[in-house]
Amino acid sequence: MYNKNTDKDLVGAALTAGLGAGIVTSFAVAQGQHPMMALGITAIAALCGVICHQLDLI
Repeated sequence: MYNKNTDKDLVGAALTAGLGAGIVTSFAVAQGQHPMMALGITAIAALCGVICHQLDLI
């Protein structure tokens, strides 16, 4: 219960956040958004996911 997970899996967190954001941004590209903007949004979301995972916010 109080055992914090000290073994952080940053790659897994980045892949999960990137995949989730990638699904949404792929829909946005299909609706006409610029692909580089979509990749930027995906990268920022993945970075935010890794930071939140590192700080045990999620």
